[in-house]
Amino acid sequence: MREAAGPLEPTLESFYRDHRSWLESWLRGRLGNAWDAADLSQDTFVKVLASQHSEPLASLREPRAYLLTVGKRLLINHYQRRNVEQAYLQALATLPEHVIPSPEQRWVLLETLQALDELLDALPLPVRRAFLWAQLEGLSYAQIAERLQVCERTVKRYMAQAYTHCLMVEL
Repeated sequence: MREAAGPLEPTLESFYRDHRSWLESWLRGRLGNAWDAADLSQDTFVKVLASQHSEPLASLREPRAYLLTVGKRLLINHYQRRNVEQAYLQALATLPEHVIPSPEQRWVLLETLQALDELLDALPLPVRRAFLWAQLEGLSYAQIAERLQVCERTVKRYMAQAYTHCLMVEL
């Protein structure tokens, strides 16, 4: 027989029991498959429980709205990751067979690409565009300024913001 639970445990259990199937059903409708929906549902509850210090479950007036917000963010991350993986796999398909990385190397590369995607996603869109155009396409600040329809000084500020963001995340 189970011993008496701590003060939060019944709340956690009932929160999960009351909302898991609803959330999983909502995610299944968005994803089109039960396996990813179950994974994202579980991830949503893990995120909610991990953030309990800032938003205790007992203080939630609309728990489903809160779960939906967290679930939507995870769903967006899921789709972004899938897009990154698809782009990477398409790029791999164009490589000669002798230079295709091993499955372990591919996993490391995908994880790195996902981390970069998340890092850059936190930047405002014009800053992200300026940074990517400079880094991937080798555009000059003048060319970037023309594309963004801003002055070169603004592009320099964008680039400084992007570099600072990258350095701060690394720390």
